[in-house]
Amino acid sequence: EEVQIRTTLRHFLDNEVLPEMGKWWEDGVFPSHLIRDFGKLGILGSILPKEYGTPALSSISYGLTMYELERIDSALRSCASVQGSLVMHSIFTYGSKEQRDRYLPALAQGEQIGCFGLTERQGGSDPSAMETRARISGDHYVINGAKMWITNGEIANIAIIWAKDEHDEILGFIVPTNSSGFTAYPIKRKLSMRASVTSELVLDNVKLPIEQVLPKAIGLSSALECLTQARYSVAWGVLGALEAVYEEALSFATKRSTFGRPIASRQLIQKQLVDMLSDHTRGLLLAWRLGKLK
Repeated sequence: EEVQIRTTLRHFLDNEVLPEMGKWWEDGVFPSHLIRDFGKLGILGSILPKEYGTPALSSISYGLTMYELERIDSALRSCASVQGSLVMHSIFTYGSKEQRDRYLPALAQGEQIGCFGLTERQGGSDPSAMETRARISGDHYVINGAKMWITNGEIANIAIIWAKDEHDEILGFIVPTNSSGFTAYPIKRKLSMRASVTSELVLDNVKLPIEQVLPKAIGLSSALECLTQARYSVAWGVLGALEAVYEEALSFATKRSTFGRPIASRQLIQKQLVDMLSDHTRGLLLAWRLGKLK
């Protein structure tokens, strides 16, 4: 079953996505039309229960889908990983039943897109230094702040925003991106993740009904637990990227000739290729074992 899932997705990506991916990368454009296709293929939030419209895949199968996406381009894996491991996982783990029923099926089908707003410019990898604030006002929260380097930001319908309340407790919120005072600004001129949507989110007196709070998300540990889920997808994804790099290097080495013979015939080149393949095999075994433990 796991191999069949991997093979089906690889066939789709090789035929429908790979021929155009180079141009999208050059132009710095994300192929957002693919998100609906990802939904139909069942790879968005795919390990969640079937009642939310997912195939309820095993952790290994989910890892293989992330592998295949990043084999084509990191932007594809990043989009799907944020949707499933950060946004959908946040709502499933920390949301109310009403929130899960309202948002998860549409996110699973790719009918809605989500983003995850934790990182801030001044804090970087230290999220505890966040300055975004949420103060309660009657039956609403009012949120002010900014989030930086947010994948899917400009194309998202909802944003999971983490903010400190009046008691410095970190809370999670489901923020519709069409809320008054919510703006997503594109981050351009990137040398990496060029085909990914990367944004700055600005919240200027965003008024949010109290029922948009994730009721079970209390403290920074909730946000960090979501990141742990996302790191699992990255572990598989980078190995997909390594396969693509290895295959390209091997192809070049067998076709490029110097002094009358292919450079692949030289032991120095052979050692580099063997080291790459060994690293890839070792990485796959580690990812597989991690998936079994998960």
